[in-house]
Amino acid sequence: MGKRPLVRRRGRGGMQFRAAVTGKLAPAKYPSFDLAEDRKGEVIDLVHERGRDAPLAKVRFENGSVSMIPAVLGTKIGSTMRFSLNAEIVNGNVISIQNIPDGTTVCNVEKHYGDGGAIAKTAGNSATVFSHTTDGVMLKLPSGNFVILNPKNRAMIGVLAGGGTSERPFLNAGNKWRRYRSKGRKYPIVRGVAQAAYVHPHGGGRHQHVGQSSTVARDTPPGAKVGSIAARKTGRSKVAKKIKIQGRT
Repeated sequence: MGKRPLVRRRGRGGMQFRAAVTGKLAPAKYPSFDLAEDRKGEVIDLVHERGRDAPLAKVRFENGSVSMIPAVLGTKIGSTMRFSLNAEIVNGNVISIQNIPDGTTVCNVEKHYGDGGAIAKTAGNSATVFSHTTDGVMLKLPSGNFVILNPKNRAMIGVLAGGGTSERPFLNAGNKWRRYRSKGRKYPIVRGVAQAAYVHPHGGGRHQHVGQSSTVARDTPPGAKVGSIAARKTGRSKVAKKIKIQGRT
């Protein structure tokens, strides 16, 4: 039997494909304060966590507790953050989305109340409070899609810091490998047609070609389940083919 394809080895969940836990500091989320409480915290440090592009703000509150919260643009050591229903609409404050006006830019929005933030949490991202409806508060996501959330969910005012980090060139393969490794992603990934026949179903032959249909059924055995899995459409659309034919005539 040949070597297992990459997709099978990744599915097994071995150490080679697991995200590194070394360099992780603490869960980056809001503390579990009650909505009625009015809490004030001070940023005592800005730190970097492995595998995370956005910097983390180390916030110390009046009761002595310390939390790690993703920092927005403009955050600096000594800045203050407020957790309150009636906090001002200024960068860094955390408020329930029911009290945030329409058109406000927010980030690190809770998908479910109390989860500490899950939407628009990557570096440089932000969402927009679109409207307040009877079903909840509608947000426009970074993807352009709209979602209606529980009005009690909390969000941070502003744009998350660290934008543009992924646009910098790696310059060498080692830097790229370390970045992908910190995020638990495999690098480099070799094309199936470039591999040997015993390693991959698409490999082998005098030329690099698949040699068979690259679309396989959903219940295909694991050793051959590579390529387009249960694809509904592949190749050029009928409209494109029709336009090309008409152009020739």
